[in-house]
Amino acid sequence: MFSFDNSYSRLPERFFAPVYPEPVEDPKLLAFNEKLARQLGVAADLSDPDRLAAILAGNVVPSGASPLAMAYAGHQFGNFVPKLGDGRAILLGEVIDAEGRRRDIQLKGAGPTPFSRRGDGRAALGPVLREYIVSEAFAAFGIPATRALAAVSTGEPVYRERVEQGAVFVRVAASHVRVGTFQYLAASGDEEGLKTLADYVIDRHYPDLKDRFENGPERYAALLEAVALAQARLIARWLGVGFIHGVMNTDNMTISGETIDFGPCAFMDEYDQMKVFSSIDQAGRYAYRNQPGIGQWNIARLAECFLPLIDADEERAVEKANSVLKAFGEHFQSAWLDVFRTKLGLTQAREGDGDLVQGLMAEMQTSSADFTRVFRSLSEVARGRTAGFLDLFTAPETLADWIARWRNRLEEDGEGAKRSADQIAAALDAVNPAIIPRNHRIEEAIVAANDGDLKPFNRLVEALERPFEDRPEFAAYAEPPRPEQRVLRTFCGT
Repeated sequence: MFSFDNSYSRLPERFFAPVYPEPVEDPKLLAFNEKLARQLGVAADLSDPDRLAAILAGNVVPSGASPLAMAYAGHQFGNFVPKLGDGRAILLGEVIDAEGRRRDIQLKGAGPTPFSRRGDGRAALGPVLREYIVSEAFAAFGIPATRALAAVSTGEPVYRERVEQGAVFVRVAASHVRVGTFQYLAASGDEEGLKTLADYVIDRHYPDLKDRFENGPERYAALLEAVALAQARLIARWLGVGFIHGVMNTDNMTISGETIDFGPCAFMDEYDQMKVFSSIDQAGRYAYRNQPGIGQWNIARLAECFLPLIDADEERAVEKANSVLKAFGEHFQSAWLDVFRTKLGLTQAREGDGDLVQGLMAEMQTSSADFTRVFRSLSEVARGRTAGFLDLFTAPETLADWIARWRNRLEEDGEGAKRSADQIAAALDAVNPAIIPRNHRIEEAIVAANDGDLKPFNRLVEALERPFEDRPEFAAYAEPPRPEQRVLRTFCGT
């Protein structure tokens, strides 16, 4: 089924623990991403779903697999834990996809590992479906993220705050190397291991650095900056769709620049820059507006690990690391402005664009306006129809000045100013989604699935395949929740 070509298992064994999935009682296929399977070169026999489910649940370990649990540490809500690791996830192996990219195939919820501590190593159905939905929505948005290959029920209960149905999520990633992976090695003073891992990451994710720099400190400093840039761009794109990760611990930040671990994540309905959904984020550490600062904080923790690699002199190493942290802020501000400039239909950078964006966000904050609908409605304003846009605000009369400033800016947009109203509207609709994975829709899908009905889940996944299109049959998915439908808290599921 899988044509494995495993590289991580060839690294020193202190980087991981070999472990096999623990068989489950009655695996049943809930969802299988055929399009992704083709991209990965995965030969799946859909005529035998029971056999396929057995493989994807871990009951049958396919030929060529090198199952292992990765070792890593992490700062969890600011507190350092020197040994975490994959407590409920097992990396089966790696495949080379149709574009020549190396991709991890991981089973999440496949049983205990040496890193499970007191955990059962299992996953509940709800978090598995949430991760499937959000992963594929990110793919449709074009935002780097892990992908969903499959979801499988186990036929066994898992015990959390209540008894829930068990499931396994089959996750695909560019890799599962995290900031916490470097922290694990640094915590034990394993400088040789740090260099080995850094070389591995360069080979796998940033091969251009091998051509640009000789093997030595400059290459590792460049790697640190490349990771910082990837994360700055990623977080800017999160903010562009109103996404709140919910648990931005260092063990949940990939070195590749992909979004990972959709536990208590959520997308905003009404705009609030301090919005928090995660039930475990009591102090708002990972609130919407705090995510760039936390990203920089996480990169600072990575920089601490890199100090012995980037200069033998500690003072010079700290100076180089601090320059990367400063660059993170600059990269983020540039990326954020690029994202929101595009969301306003602008094609060229001009002084004052940041003020224009912030002006709209301030109005949204005052009115608790729906984030997604405000930006989606701009295409109608571009066509000269403002009623629907203004209806989203509690004091629409205050928007007249902003609309006038925005229209003037469009007229001054260089080559972009030559576009017709319909062309501007089409450009806006191409970047501002009509449909996002709204919390109440995810909850609706999970509740129904727990009752044995996968139709709402399948329907939501289908609606999110083309989120930038106005399709009448999916119009309801563009609507915000009614007051009684609002989901105010999301949960990790561990």
